Amino acid sequence: MTTENAGTSNPSQVLSPPEPTIRAATSVGPPRGPVPRPLPPHLRRNTHRRRAATLLAAADCLTAVAVAAAAVPPAGGGGQGPLVLAAVCAAVPAVLLPLNAHGGLYRTALAASALDELPALLGRTAVAWCVAAALLAAVHPAGALGWTALLGTVLAHAALACAARGAVYLGRRRAGRRRPRSALVVGGGPAGRRITAALYEHPEYGMRPVGVVEPGGGPAAAVLAEDVSVPVLTGQEDIVRAAIQNSVRDAVFTRDPWSDPETAALLPLFTDLDCTVWLVGGPSPDTAAVPHPAVRRVRGGDHLWGFACHRLDPRPRHRARGLRGKRALDVVVAATALVAVSPVLLACALAVRLADGPGVIFRQERIGLGGRPFTVLKFRTLRPRDEHESATRWNVADDRRMSTVGHLLRRTSLDELPQLWNVLRGDMSLVGPRPERPYFVQRFSQLHPGYAARHRMPAGITGLAQVHGLRGDTSIEDRARFDNHYIDTWSLWQDVRILLHTAGSVFRLGGS
Repeated sequence: MTTENAGTSNPSQVLSPPEPTIRAATSVGPPRGPVPRPLPPHLRRNTHRRRAATLLAAADCLTAVAVAAAAVPPAGGGGQGPLVLAAVCAAVPAVLLPLNAHGGLYRTALAASALDELPALLGRTAVAWCVAAALLAAVHPAGALGWTALLGTVLAHAALACAARGAVYLGRRRAGRRRPRSALVVGGGPAGRRITAALYEHPEYGMRPVGVVEPGGGPAAAVLAEDVSVPVLTGQEDIVRAAIQNSVRDAVFTRDPWSDPETAALLPLFTDLDCTVWLVGGPSPDTAAVPHPAVRRVRGGDHLWGFACHRLDPRPRHRARGLRGKRALDVVVAATALVAVSPVLLACALAVRLADGPGVIFRQERIGLGGRPFTVLKFRTLRPRDEHESATRWNVADDRRMSTVGHLLRRTSLDELPQLWNVLRGDMSLVGPRPERPYFVQRFSQLHPGYAARHRMPAGITGLAQVHGLRGDTSIEDRARFDNHYIDTWSLWQDVRILLHTAGSVFRLGGS
């Protein structure tokens, strides 16, 4: 992978603010140095999304309380007036805020308009006030709202809520101009040039492009000549590095994310980096040919300077909670297994040392979640001639250099036991698509559509493909299909079933 610099002597600076005059561009190299590790999920914070939702919810809540205080008539004797007022002031927001949240009125939008939301606000406000009127009639019949008063209250509440939300959106646009968020534009060519230029020319959208991503291509494929000069990122390592070092919070796709495996693999990558993902100028997610389970499609009429815009949300919360359960299962089972099989680990290590000499543990780079590399651990069963053979030779099961111990370890899959440490470290999961070497990932991604999409889930020691006999020298297309089916239909119980099947195959000597 090669990149070129455009008028800068410091490649660690991803982007400086654009010149007032649009100038010709050549690609700029991404920052060098080691790839920073993303924050774990419980430490990630996209403050922009949370702040926007909090401000809108606060505006709705304050409006509801103010209207309730003005609309509820004074109560009669007995000192019930303050209690009745407090009950209504609590009931309206308690009903209204969940309804607004369910209707997507607290989600981030590029060109949010309070007037566009007025019909939705009016309907939900009517429901909330119907509940409040019923409560008022039950606790204070003398002060019950008539139909005329109820209608006037609903209309007044909707109008005030619309005005309050309009003030919030105005403040957000002004804040976006002053402090734009860093963004990456995914896709070069004419669409990438137009959308990148639009973001520069209209800072009210609150995004400043710090790079253009052209996955799987050389820098020349994403040159933004005749427009603005921005860095071109072609590899996932460069993308992760640039995103973390520049605190990127938005990823703007300019073409169908499911059009090719390389682009599709970026969706879970940006989701893991806690970026808001936008599809701008491409087909609507509702008409996309191939759905992607890592994101949830959000309908709407949002736009970016006239370009149709749709936000692609991360997986629903119940899926995220399930993945936390998956991680808990990994830690508990891997830790227990390491203690239980420690005598077996020692015996295997001693056998390898006596049969094949020093170097009991074999380390090799593999590709895991989001296309990120990690080092996998195995017992050494064969000593390759050099690093090139290790990285590019597909199958060594029948190699005559392999000792009897090596054959036995591979046949029983005992050579995979050190990967339990990979699971504890978080590099892998117990169950998931088997990780492959970078050379073969690049090759198979070009030959087999959907292969790159396997990286939506952490790599595993075993998987659905393996328990169906797809290991060793078997069909890569079939493996990718099984792996993607596993991801699409994932459940914690499915992991347990696969682990039970794997344990049975080990006793049947089902290794390769």
